[in-house]
Amino acid sequence: MSLIQTTEDLSAFRDRLRGARFIAVDTEFMREKTYWPQLCLVQVAGPDEAWCIDPLAPDIDLEPLKDLMRDTSVLKVFHAARQDLEIFHQMLGELPRPLFDTQVAAMVCGFGEQVGYETLANKLAKARIDKTMRFTDWSRRPLSQKHLSYALSDVTHLRVVYEKLAIMLERNGRAGWLDQEMALLTNPAAYETDPMESWRRLKVRGKSQRYLAGVIELAAWREREAQARDLPRQRILRDEALLDVVAQNPETIEALAQVRSMSRGMAEGRHGRDILEALARARSRPLDSLPRPPAREDLPQGLGPIIDLLKVLLKMKCEAAGVAQKLVASSADLERIAADDHAGVPALDGWRRELFGAAALDLKHGRLALAVSEDGKRVETLAVEVGEETEDADETERVGADGEGATTDGAGDGHAAARP
Repeated sequence: MSLIQTTEDLSAFRDRLRGARFIAVDTEFMREKTYWPQLCLVQVAGPDEAWCIDPLAPDIDLEPLKDLMRDTSVLKVFHAARQDLEIFHQMLGELPRPLFDTQVAAMVCGFGEQVGYETLANKLAKARIDKTMRFTDWSRRPLSQKHLSYALSDVTHLRVVYEKLAIMLERNGRAGWLDQEMALLTNPAAYETDPMESWRRLKVRGKSQRYLAGVIELAAWREREAQARDLPRQRILRDEALLDVVAQNPETIEALAQVRSMSRGMAEGRHGRDILEALARARSRPLDSLPRPPAREDLPQGLGPIIDLLKVLLKMKCEAAGVAQKLVASSADLERIAADDHAGVPALDGWRRELFGAAALDLKHGRLALAVSEDGKRVETLAVEVGEETEDADETERVGADGEGATTDGAGDGHAAARP
């Protein structure tokens, strides 16, 4: 059995991994019935061995595992790390560093949007993952060898995936791109839950400040209650019921019980009193302290065609560079770029600006044009010379999707000259 169930064995495993260049890590957890994820299994693979660690074993202290995760000399490799990092942040009070996420690295290397582990294992490690254990209840004991073998496959093949992606990043010069993404992923603020911010999960319908204050207070109460009782938010109060209660804004138990989505039993119990107190806090707040509902950004008229052109440019640039579009810019980002040259979106900063953002602004302002290549098989960008009216033909640069430049004659239209 490839299972560590004692502190002594875990300490010995940690000691053998000291000095390792990297380790591959994965977790199995349950959270359908809890607020906090219930850690059921941790899989760790070093260069020469891989083990499952049983956090539910009665004779184990996870401190050696925590030591390993805090060791900044060892790179921790995950796939789609966010949920795993949430668990380790709760366990350690900090995030494991340094970190390598193979899903993000694969997007940087052109494997598509949010590529799955099975796909990468197949393409890079030539391995096929048995999916029959995917919906296992990992909290049940004992675990069979079949369960453990399945769990270990999530880290044994991950070693190969990591090594091949690292080579690709070295060759394409994009290791710095990944470093920027890892800095975002390892920002502790992303894993710290502020109950007063939990209302942002909701689709707020009302537009008044007083209504929003009620949503904020009631959502914060629900979040604290869910954390304290370790229950899912929806088990405390469903989203629909929360918004209905705020809209009705009852001041008595009887009025609360009349809200369609509330049961009388809940209204008359402890939760009913807590709900009324939260609403009372919202009503008592001074008007000048109340938050304003998020402003809906109405795009100026006529931006639709510009946004469509930006989508074509994004697709062209990303296909040529071999990088996932989603990693560069979202549809909302394109809308904001179309409306504002200085929009605070990632696409206008860092490597994304070099790859797409600068060209997007050039396209928007007529310094760049899009055209279909002469063979009709691809879209090309054409550098446009913007200047004063002239009868002379200007020479413009044509840049294909492969980045190679050529020149082409352009016909003057009074302001800019370019044609494929």
